[in-house]
Amino acid sequence: MDDLSTTVEELVRRVERLEAQKSSASPQPEPVFWALNALKDQLDVPGGIVYAGAVTVASGPVEWQITLATDDLMERDWTSNAASLAALGHPVRLSLLHAILGGATTVGELSAGEGMGTTGQLYHHLGLLIAAGWLLSGGRGSYSIPAERVVPLLVILGASRRIA
Repeated sequence: MDDLSTTVEELVRRVERLEAQKSSASPQPEPVFWALNALKDQLDVPGGIVYAGAVTVASGPVEWQITLATDDLMERDWTSNAASLAALGHPVRLSLLHAILGGATTVGELSAGEGMGTTGQLYHHLGLLIAAGWLLSGGRGSYSIPAERVVPLLVILGASRRIA
């Protein structure tokens, strides 16, 4: 009986030690591919992409996500994206979008930025961004980025940066 009592006491001590280690241990980090694993769990098709974001810009918080099946993307006519992508392909237009996300909304505020060119050039760039859907023109010469375009814009910028 003494042997049994000693064994039980030893087991209790070991369990207490393990529980103490468990409660003091730092939480386990998320798996490296947590978003990819969640995407795979949600897909009803063989492949897909997801992009999402929660960002606070000068106009307030924006949360947005989209999931697209890769089959649908591969079957699309990619040339239909040319105008939208081309609108982003100029340093002045990228500077305008950056300034607007930062809180500038009027032509006066936007033209104060370095390298924006003449007022005519500025309106030309703003017009291209509006036509491509990257900007909305409000009353009295004010501009904003549609909320549903903020995260996609940041995704494009993030995806296009040079990775060393």
